[in-house]
Amino acid sequence: MKTTAFDLSRWSSQQLARVEQALSDWVAAGGVVDDEHPAPAALREGMRYAVLDGGKRLRPLLVLAAREAVATGEAATATAGLDDAALRAACSAELIHAYSLVHDDMPCMDNDILRRGKPTVHVQFGEAQALLAGDALQALAFELLTPEGSEAPASVQATLCRLLAQAAGYQGMAGGQAIDLASIGLALSEDQLRCMHRLKTGALLQGSVMMGAACKQGALSATAHAALRDYGAALGLAFQVVDDILDVTSDAATLGKTVGKDAAQDKPTYVSLLGLERSTAYAQELLAQALAALDASDLPNTQALRALADMVVNRSS
Repeated sequence: MKTTAFDLSRWSSQQLARVEQALSDWVAAGGVVDDEHPAPAALREGMRYAVLDGGKRLRPLLVLAAREAVATGEAATATAGLDDAALRAACSAELIHAYSLVHDDMPCMDNDILRRGKPTVHVQFGEAQALLAGDALQALAFELLTPEGSEAPASVQATLCRLLAQAAGYQGMAGGQAIDLASIGLALSEDQLRCMHRLKTGALLQGSVMMGAACKQGALSATAHAALRDYGAALGLAFQVVDDILDVTSDAATLGKTVGKDAAQDKPTYVSLLGLERSTAYAQELLAQALAALDASDLPNTQALRALADMVVNRSS
């Protein structure tokens, strides 16, 4: 039987249309926001500026791809509620990512002036408004996961909140950023660098996969759970390795952010530790690990996850 190649561009366009509409509806513009007591205009504007009209939306796509991978065989009565929970999880992961970028770009952290091809939030709105916008986006992420009258089981909503908190907190993204700031000018070993990046970048990417997998009727098999966890870990680390490569091989116009800052700030990276050639080979090794994990998952519908892994490693921006 002839098989049809998976069309990532078409699939992504369909999923991103849902995500972009939901973000526009939910981020400080109605929906879950109380219209009778709206946030101050400057705060609302800063939140929307940080989230809308930019970014790869990789984390939302991973949530939705993992949801597809585990949805086979569920009762039709459960689908609508779980699909809504997955869309909310996708947007929540993006809100956490956006808030982290707002804070990371501030003068007290990385002091960056360009993000997603436009001035960073603190440059555009001032440091105080940027700090508040990031805080508000973080809170909104969890509000989205627990809507009133949801058709998704309460246990699914609770699991999503736990997974997102773990990915974003001291055992995840925030912990990794703390290690990153403490490592400026230090010579880290490869194990130390890997640990930092698994937390700083990888935790939210892996968490996005597991959030999508949690939007399922019934329990996921131990085999599938472990495989998706391993896939997310390999993909998350691969993303950072490629980011380090692009920081020295690309330009600001292509990436939409400042390049060369890691070297200028004497931050440890895969390229500075392993060199460009070995880093490139390592990214391909991690891709192979991610795909092997999907092979071991026994899940029948992992085409989107496979294509996203290939896109992450072989991207040019």
